[in-house]
Amino acid sequence: MVLEYLVSAEVYGSLFALMAMGLTLTYMTTKVPNFAYGDMVLMGVYSAYVTVKVYHASPYLGTGVGFVLGGVASVIIYLGILRPLSRRGASIVSLMIATFGADIGFAGLIGIYTDYLTNAYLFPDTKEFYTLTPDFGIAGYPGVDFAAPVAMLTVVVLIYMLLNKTKFGVTMRAAIENPPLAKILGINVDFVYTVSWFVAGGLAGFAGAFLTLYLPLLGVNTGNDLIVGIFAASVLGGLMSIFGSAVGGAIIGGSEILLTIYLGEGFGYVGAAIIAALMVLAGVYAVRKKQLRPRVGGAILAALGVWILVDMLTGLQVDLIAPELVNGFGSTAVNPFQLGIPLVIMAFTLLIVPQGIFSLNFRRMLHRERK
Repeated sequence: MVLEYLVSAEVYGSLFALMAMGLTLTYMTTKVPNFAYGDMVLMGVYSAYVTVKVYHASPYLGTGVGFVLGGVASVIIYLGILRPLSRRGASIVSLMIATFGADIGFAGLIGIYTDYLTNAYLFPDTKEFYTLTPDFGIAGYPGVDFAAPVAMLTVVVLIYMLLNKTKFGVTMRAAIENPPLAKILGINVDFVYTVSWFVAGGLAGFAGAFLTLYLPLLGVNTGNDLIVGIFAASVLGGLMSIFGSAVGGAIIGGSEILLTIYLGEGFGYVGAAIIAALMVLAGVYAVRKKQLRPRVGGAILAALGVWILVDMLTGLQVDLIAPELVNGFGSTAVNPFQLGIPLVIMAFTLLIVPQGIFSLNFRRMLHRERK
């Protein structure tokens, strides 16, 4: 059972990594949170759905279609909405609200398309459907268990090669890091940003198609259900680090699965003690910062960790936290709040490490401890 949990977390974490990399890429170019990003994921979901239901082909063929559709939709948002508004001096808040409007518009178009599928093909499940089949298998495991992490690692390697080994990648980095200087050097910043947004939306659609082979239930609300987790992954990894967001996505996706399972079934004494110890360590690190907000959050986190450890060691059980961590809160009590786990992780990240985990200088921290 533990192996099955880990495999499930690995798949979900890989898909979150793909989505988080795309969202981070859009933020790096325009510094605007793209709240329509969930619609790009949804386009990948329905690309796979149509591939299976209409063309009776493998859902994996929908990944390519999802990449193209997600990329095109993303470019429409950038060229049709964000760039014109930016040139007119719109504020970040106005641009962010504009992405909300784009989200509503795309959601409406997707709703119309699903109605068309229902009327034209008499599909009863266009608004909500179960995991798509068929999927190939390896050693008794579904193919997506292998395909998702391989796809994620391949994308990470390709992006690394693009950014560090190609002339266009160097141009892209320059345009993102210092747009005015890049323009002076003759770089077409708008073209670079357009390509970046296409790749970002493509990654969302690509991951969305894979989700149809993993999630038990999908539909027109899937994008909205995932958007908080995707933002949490980007924040955790650092909003200005593509590879950090990949790590953040793996952590958020994996944590959402494992924490949901173990909060329901219990971590046992050892697991609960490890969690409490990690809370104390993270809290102590935050308390040592100069800013007031991390100090307050760190003090609360450390105090809670110490309380749990003391309660477990003494057996007093004066609260419900320690016993429930050990024995579990029950699946019926935890499962409805699964989507809230990324939100909690994001909140603690903003309190303790606002710049993301990739901003931590572990070498400097170790050097300071030695002194």
